[in-house]
Amino acid sequence: MRHYILITIVILLLIAGCAKNRSIMTGQEKLALADELFANKKFARAAELYGDVYFERTTVSTAYALMRQADSYFKINKFADARIAYLEFTDAFPQHQDVRTAFFKIGLCYLQESHSSEYDQTETLAGIEAFRTFISKYPNDERFQEALSQIRKAQYKLIEKRYRNGYIYFKMKDYSAALMYFDEVVNLGNTDSLDRQSLYYSALLHLKQNNHGAARTSFQTLQNKYPGSKETKKLLKRFK
Repeated sequence: MRHYILITIVILLLIAGCAKNRSIMTGQEKLALADELFANKKFARAAELYGDVYFERTTVSTAYALMRQADSYFKINKFADARIAYLEFTDAFPQHQDVRTAFFKIGLCYLQESHSSEYDQTETLAGIEAFRTFISKYPNDERFQEALSQIRKAQYKLIEKRYRNGYIYFKMKDYSAALMYFDEVVNLGNTDSLDRQSLYYSALLHLKQNNHGAARTSFQTLQNKYPGSKETKKLLKRFK
């Protein structure tokens, strides 16, 4: 029992010593230690020290410290904390050379925070808006195409969300609501599995509603775009 008490006391003393050492360190010393920790991939600890340097504002490296803190959070997948730090950077240092990187990383953080397509897509929409802001501000940046790619990927998730909504309403037998979502997907004019399945359900739902003209239109579009698909084969007998 005494052995465990002694170990506990030693640990508490070490913690107290570390706290004391941190409190007497200069801003430059904290920054140097934070850089060392960052280089050694001790990102959580580095983020704390970078935060101290930024908060104290006693060195010429204030902007650097805030950006590094955001990067540290990003490295350990604390995307909400990273996004807040990047946003603060864009507000505090709008003319800094790294501000464009901060804007780009804000978009990445939002998309990393976004949920899969069956859930709310608030973060996905925010990510699209963040990358659009980046593109409008820095059209000549080397990451322009990557930003466009991120937007397309996020937009596809929103299409998946529409399709899932349509399928849920289909299962609930709310055919009018289901058709609304499936038609939204079809009207985008894409050629992919979501478009194919939405055309299939559109034709099927129009049949259920005895809207035979609209059903045939959906089926013919499906047959023309995806002639050998399983969805076309399923509906073929009905429309013969």
